[in-house]
Amino acid sequence: MPPMPPLMRLRGLTRRYGESVVFGDVDLDVHPGEFIAVIGDSGVGKSTLLNCMAGLDHWDAGTVVHEGADLGAMDDRARAIWRRSHVGFVFQAFHVLPHLDVAQNVALPLVLLGQRDDGRVEKMLASVGLGGMGARLPQELSGGQLQRVAIARALIHRPPLLLADEPTGNLDPDTAARIMDLLIAQTREHHAALVLVTHAHSAAARADRTLRLTAGGMVNEPAAG
Repeated sequence: MPPMPPLMRLRGLTRRYGESVVFGDVDLDVHPGEFIAVIGDSGVGKSTLLNCMAGLDHWDAGTVVHEGADLGAMDDRARAIWRRSHVGFVFQAFHVLPHLDVAQNVALPLVLLGQRDDGRVEKMLASVGLGGMGARLPQELSGGQLQRVAIARALIHRPPLLLADEPTGNLDPDTAARIMDLLIAQTREHHAALVLVTHAHSAAARADRTLRLTAGGMVNEPAAG
């Protein structure tokens, strides 16, 4: 059988701030079901790269194509509509809405897509270890629990592409390990692609491949050991 085409393809992606090049000439193919870890020095633009892949940020040169759709040719409204259906984003700072309870936060992508809950929120909360906690408000939760809410929200609509920006950066080692178990299990179950930005060697070691972002592009990181 011929290899499956990539879910997302980046070619020559370049981002500048003024005259300064943050990163340039980034080529990347993301295939369905694979887990890619992106590492790199602070300030090299790892979060910016994820934001570009999600259509949340603009780039200065190159292309981002998802299943034949060129994100660069879309306006902001079209990108937002595309993102709702195709992308789940786990932010390092959680970005849960404080005035909504846990269940309402998780259900937001379904509401935006006009989809029925049909018990999916309760099931998802149970799968991330938050069963019975749907009525709690965010301020009643720990950092690890808030990250689980963020992951549940990113996965509830079963997106083919999950982007995670330092999802374990604010967590203690035990909680971080459990969050990684959860992320990997959920994406494998739904055959979703996971692109994870991380400084944690333990998280990167679990990826199918690890790539280092540099100012001049993306390079393969040799496997440890």
